[in-house]
Amino acid sequence: MTRIKVSNFNELKTAIDYGAQYIIITRSFLSLQSITLPPSVQLLGQAQENGAFPSISFSHSDGFAITCNNHIHNLVIQAPSEHRAIYNITADEHLGTFEFSNLTLSGQFSFIARSGVKNARINVNNLDIIAANTCHYLEQPQKYGVNVLQGAFTVYNFNSDADSLIELNIEGLTIGRENAPVIGSGMFISGFGDQGGRVLSNKIITQAVYSNGKIPYGVANLITAAIFVVYGAEVKELVHEGDIVTYGVNDMVLDTWGSVENWLIKRNVISYGPSGVGFVNFGYVKKFIVEGAVETYGLGARGYNQYDGTVDHIEFQSITTYGDGSVGIQISKKIGKLTVHGDVHTHGGIGNSLVKGLNVTLPAIPLSIKEGGDVEEINIGGNIESNGNDIVSYQVDTGIVRAFNLKGKVLATGKNSQTVVILNGGQTPEII
Repeated sequence: MTRIKVSNFNELKTAIDYGAQYIIITRSFLSLQSITLPPSVQLLGQAQENGAFPSISFSHSDGFAITCNNHIHNLVIQAPSEHRAIYNITADEHLGTFEFSNLTLSGQFSFIARSGVKNARINVNNLDIIAANTCHYLEQPQKYGVNVLQGAFTVYNFNSDADSLIELNIEGLTIGRENAPVIGSGMFISGFGDQGGRVLSNKIITQAVYSNGKIPYGVANLITAAIFVVYGAEVKELVHEGDIVTYGVNDMVLDTWGSVENWLIKRNVISYGPSGVGFVNFGYVKKFIVEGAVETYGLGARGYNQYDGTVDHIEFQSITTYGDGSVGIQISKKIGKLTVHGDVHTHGGIGNSLVKGLNVTLPAIPLSIKEGGDVEEINIGGNIESNGNDIVSYQVDTGIVRAFNLKGKVLATGKNSQTVVILNGGQTPEII
């Protein structure tokens, strides 16, 4: 394998033209244009005297275009935030294996498989995306009355062929910074649809993720998420080792239309914007555990919603919402065992919230079982409490709860509020 060391743009371009397969970048420099890595080319940054990796900057263009079997390691890549720092450009049938490690990016990481691509494997280790703005990309999943904006980290199988497969594994992904989120979604993984090309991941481990879609208030057909496992995506193990936070309108924190076998959140799940749900599930999740707090602060920002699909086992430490219309837990489908070790607590009253692409008025009910909701077992270790006016703390409307263990109390402190209301043939064990 030909190894060449380069220290500036002209040397890098010459090395690529020469056919070098292993290129070592020794110094930082400005690239005058996007750079395409031919098949099997590996790009490696050499740590400088103080240990810092070289920075490759792009003034007005995308960054590195990858083709087949490319590796990029130990670099800082600075593209404009509305551009792509790393992106793929070929549609060959077999794209091979891509390796990325110890990278700090400004600009989107984008891998979109299009018609003709049968398979590709992507391995990521220690990738940090400091800044990106992905709101203008038009390839967007559509379902439930909404479109999803792409993420700072996007892997999207946009091939309608059901035999097309992207295999993805991530060990270390950080996106955005506290109070300086990326714009758009954070981590976005999607197949073509409920049928078509797929994305399969055995393991994804992230650190903190901060995102803000900057969607105007009142827009009902656009959403984002800090972590979005969209349709056609299957993840066996998904772990978040840092806080997962969103700031804007319709910014979900955790969302899936796909499937996750084991989902573990070791820190907090926080939403600051209107209609930003802590966890919304339209897919299938086998086991879901939040070891930190779930907190939402915006108008109509619910804690946990089960709209479609199901979850076998779901567990929270606590769920707290502060905005009007911000339901704590709302279940509209059949699920297994739900456990909250602490309190489910809502502070708000009646307010506007986004539901399946429509802005509707909701009361901030701490625990709501709706039509279609069928819960095998609920365990609450603390209280179920509402503080807003005209609120029911625990409401079962047509739904079914088959077993309920409550260690605390059901409290409703607002004017004209009630503790428990059963409507339209709803079923639940007596808990007070």
